[in-house]
Amino acid sequence: MATQHDDRPDFTPYPGPSGGWGSLQSVAEIVPREKNVVETGKELLRQNKHDGFACVSCAWAKPHPPHPVEFCENGAKATAWEITSQRVTPDFFRANTLTALRAWSDYSLEEAGRLTHPMRYDRATDKYVAATWDEAFASIGSRLKGYDAKQVVFYASGRASLETSYLWQLMARMYGNQNLPDSSNMCHESTSVGLKTAIGVPVGTVRLEDFEHTDCILHFGQNVATNSPRMLHDLRSARKRGIELIVFNPLKERGLERFTDPQNPIEMATRSETQIATQYNQVRAGGDLAAMMGIAKWLVEHDAVDAAFIAEHTHDYDAFAAKTRATTWDEIERESGLTRAALEKAAATYAKAKATIAIYGMGLTQHVKGVDNVRMLVNLLLMKGNIGRPGAGPCPVRGHSNVQGQRTVGITEKTELAPVAALKERYGIDSPTEKGLDTVEACGGIIDGTVKAFLSLGGNFVRAAPETRLLEEGWANLDLSVQIATKLNRSHLIPAAGETWLLPCLGRIERDYQATGAQTVTVEDSTSVIHPSVGKVDPAGPHLLSEAAIVAGIATATLPPNPAVEWDAWVGDYALIRDEIAAVFPHFFARFNERLKEPGGFWKGNKAAERVWDTESGKAEFLVPDTLNATGFADRAARYRLLTVRSNDQFNTTIYGYSDRFRGINGTRQVVLMNRDDMRALGVAQGQKVALAGDADDNVDRRVEGLMAVEYDVPRGCVVGYYPECNPLIALAHHADESHVPAAKSVPVRVVV
Repeated sequence: MATQHDDRPDFTPYPGPSGGWGSLQSVAEIVPREKNVVETGKELLRQNKHDGFACVSCAWAKPHPPHPVEFCENGAKATAWEITSQRVTPDFFRANTLTALRAWSDYSLEEAGRLTHPMRYDRATDKYVAATWDEAFASIGSRLKGYDAKQVVFYASGRASLETSYLWQLMARMYGNQNLPDSSNMCHESTSVGLKTAIGVPVGTVRLEDFEHTDCILHFGQNVATNSPRMLHDLRSARKRGIELIVFNPLKERGLERFTDPQNPIEMATRSETQIATQYNQVRAGGDLAAMMGIAKWLVEHDAVDAAFIAEHTHDYDAFAAKTRATTWDEIERESGLTRAALEKAAATYAKAKATIAIYGMGLTQHVKGVDNVRMLVNLLLMKGNIGRPGAGPCPVRGHSNVQGQRTVGITEKTELAPVAALKERYGIDSPTEKGLDTVEACGGIIDGTVKAFLSLGGNFVRAAPETRLLEEGWANLDLSVQIATKLNRSHLIPAAGETWLLPCLGRIERDYQATGAQTVTVEDSTSVIHPSVGKVDPAGPHLLSEAAIVAGIATATLPPNPAVEWDAWVGDYALIRDEIAAVFPHFFARFNERLKEPGGFWKGNKAAERVWDTESGKAEFLVPDTLNATGFADRAARYRLLTVRSNDQFNTTIYGYSDRFRGINGTRQVVLMNRDDMRALGVAQGQKVALAGDADDNVDRRVEGLMAVEYDVPRGCVVGYYPECNPLIALAHHADESHVPAAKSVPVRVVV
């Protein structure tokens, strides 16, 4: 298995299923590489269990009772990656300038190991130098006191616990702003906006037990084998019951085709497989609106809707139905890239089902019309009454562990979602009421210089965000950069013009010992269930602090004392933080500490799942779309639609190696996947190096060079490249309407031969 870049990469189609022996081989490769085999083996047996720790990778739901082995291939990689025995000490930085480190790959930077000491950038030597925590907090606090609050951004990666996230948003609001962009802004904010507008809640209504009661699954724009492999167990069980699973995805992804359960001895011994998709529709990038309109049109024209549910629970159906009738099949076929026959087959299958789950990922949300995509999916569910009944509902698959939970405890830039009144009553503070900066707006502020300081609670912001070149240039002009992290990444290598601090924190799997003893943290999964997480591994070094302690240290050094805000006491006992969360968010977290003892976690509740619609009309809202093209741009000669994707050896910006097993790409990430006929029309040969150039109408030069063309089963007019390598091609203005999610699943580009 290729773990490093190779000048002679291999492009050989992979014949196996998802899971199976290939998955075990991948886990067996990474664990010894991280040089902590015994500890990793012990921890994997605790992963995603009630008395264990919540996986630091994806946010998929955790069954109760759990499987004997409740981790997947990528979850095992994430665990081995975090508790590696390799260390990045002050000696490492004495030997390496930041200029030299910028030549390292993303893989090599994180593979160097865990950070061990708080570090300050020294411009004279171009190196990080060790500092004390007191020095770090005092210096950061002193600088923060000198800014206009609007000039500071408090970014949060999706991995921080509920406890730390609560402290983070409280610190920001006490400081005077709600510039609280987070990972959700980059992926599922279209869900938060779309679902809230349509059904009154910003999250999905499906729970894990619904998979036992469904008889149909619609699956849009989500690569289960790479992004949430444990879900394959739920899909496999549903398929074993004979349910229909209809997929809409531009690429043929192996996890949506066939799966061998690594925990099933018979399947492993016989190499037997479960077929996952019963219908597989390779929609054009940005064509999902049209595909869903085709299904809706068939349902209306065949009177295959739940008229009673629509009459009692929905608003504006007649206008939507009229739109479906007025839309022609020619329009639908042209925009979706699918045939009328395929869409009618999907519609007829859906019409027969009594309960349908609609699963989706960033293949719907990361388009200019991403919010419309989400709302059109809700339209389909409402047409058949598939919200608020067992086995049915929308099921957005969140990426990072606890990214959904952060929003629940107040990390939001939107005043209407912030606990302004509760914070006033609890702490006597006047929270800001002006909308804060989201991710796209924060990038704009960094580029134009209006943002002076950026504090990052985890993540790799510069690498994850769009408009890479301009963002890096603007980042170097910041006055303050504070990065709370476990490992080195590219965002740490662009020093601010003023001060740059790199603050190492405990990982979730490590023992968090505070004044009252060992601490428990909590996370929320994709199905709104809250879980405890207990770390037991020895910390990577004696100088690490917990994320909560670092936040409290910065807050104490920056903010005036408030007798109602007991930073030190809270850090000494996280149960006290949970009491604060319960007081500010009682509708979700009443009796938080008590309910945390419930095996399998506790569900925070969901009004829409009970058919209570917290919308303007008091009913679930139908959307009448004004376009069938979700890309936000028109087709024209030589313009292609770029989709950015993850490899099988990756989670977000973390690169575990250079093997994309399911796509048969090994030894490189510098590729562009192309349709065979497009390659022929351009005169491009397999393996030939080409460039992708941005084709936005803004006269900004965006280009990624040295990509090897690989023939792949991609719809014509679409090309595929890896995230984050292709982020430089995404214009900052190319984002979803309303939600501002970067539209990374349909980027206008040209192929330069």
